[in-house]
Formats: sequence, C-alpha cells, structure tokens
Amino acid sequence: QAQLVESGGGLVQAGGSLRLSCAASGRTFSNYAIAWFRQAPGKEREFVAAVARSGGSTPYADSVKGRFTISRDNSKNVVYLQMNSLKPEDTAVYYCAADLWGMGQRAASAYETWGQGTQVTVSL
Repeated sequence: QAQLVESGGGLVQAGGSLRLSCAASGRTFSNYAIAWFRQAPGKEREFVAAVARSGGSTPYADSVKGRFTISRDNSKNVVYLQMNSLKPEDTAVYYCAADLWGMGQRAASAYETWGQGTQVTVSL
C-alpha cells in the first residue's frame, strides 16, 4: 500500500503561485490514481483535481479549472499540483489521496490512502 507525503504548502499573497508535491512510497505508484482534496476551516473536504494512472485523464473542480494543473511523474513517484492565480478562498489544508487501480474519481470515498496534508494560506 502506498504511503503519501505532501509538501510545498505555505503563505502566499493573492495572485501568487505555489506548487504542491505528493511523494509516494512503494514500487507500484503507477497503479494508483492520485487526487488532491482540500478542507477549509468549518467546511467539508472537497475535490480539487485528480490524475489517472497513466496521466491521461485529469478532472478538475470548477473552482480551480484554468488556474490549477495536476501532473504526475511515475519515474519519481510524485504528483504535482501547480496552483496559479491563488485566491483567499483557496486557503485550506490540501491532501493527496491514492486509489489503487482507480480512474481518477471525484468522490473522496474512492480513495483508500491519504497523506497528512499541507497548509496553504492565501492572504489579500
């Protein structure tokens, strides 16, 4: 079973950029669909983006479409989330999650392995 570690979070001004990384252990990384979710204080966890095992399918939440880009490097066991034009409403803890043999679904219940999360704070 893959273990996931997120990094790259921090404090950024509105309009700025951050790149989050999700590093996975294990030799079968390419068998997992990977997704990013986020949870703001007092709100439910929400889907942000996902990438299929081959990288061919990358669904996004409407709120981030055109601003965020998800990608994966199976040779390095890493998935990235490039976040541009950040807004204060993007402030949240960002989690990556893995779904063995998955297709990159939007439902959190599809993912069996989760990282600990990384905080992203966007100031005005």
